[in-house]
Amino acid sequence: MPLRVAVIIGSTREGRVGERIAHWFTERASARKDLRLRVVDLIDFDFPAHYPDRATTSMRTFTNLIAEAEAYVVVTPEYNRSYPASLKQAIDFAYDEWQAKPVAFVSYGHGSCGLHAVEHLRSVFTELHTVTLRNGVAINLLDEPLTGRDRSIALMLDQLGWWGTALRAARAARPYVS
Repeated sequence: MPLRVAVIIGSTREGRVGERIAHWFTERASARKDLRLRVVDLIDFDFPAHYPDRATTSMRTFTNLIAEAEAYVVVTPEYNRSYPASLKQAIDFAYDEWQAKPVAFVSYGHGSCGLHAVEHLRSVFTELHTVTLRNGVAINLLDEPLTGRDRSIALMLDQLGWWGTALRAARAARPYVS
C-alpha cells in the first residue's frame, strides 16, 4: 500500500515561488510507486486571522488532510532567517494528527537555501512528536537552477518511505503515547 504523503506549500505570499518548487518536486517524486502524493497548498485555505474558540471549516479541512497523511514534505521558503507565519499558523491547527509520522523538507532561499527555516521547523516538529529527516532538498534561488537534484530527492524520499512505513506499522501495532 503506497504511503500517503502530504506535500505542504508553506508560503502564501504574493509572488511566491513555492508553488513552482512544489510542482517541480512532485513531478520528480510522482514517479515512485511506493508513495501517493497530495499537494496541500496553504493558499487554498481561508484561515482566520485570530485563533477562534471553535475550529472553522478551513481549519477542520486542513487538520483532516494532516490526519489522513502518513508522512509530510514541507516546502518552505526562508523569510528573515525563519519560516513563514502562514506555515506556523497551519502547523498549530493540528497536534495529535502530526504525531509519530515523518517530516521531510524542501527549502529555498537566497544564499542559505532556506536551511535556517528548516532548523526552526525541526524544533517545532519535535514538539509535535514527529520524526524529522536529516536529508532534504535545499535550493539557492540566487544561483542554482532546479536541476541536478535527483539524487537528493531520491535519498530523501527513500528515507521518508522507510520512516513512514516503519511508523505506520508501529502505530498499527500500538497507539502512540504522547
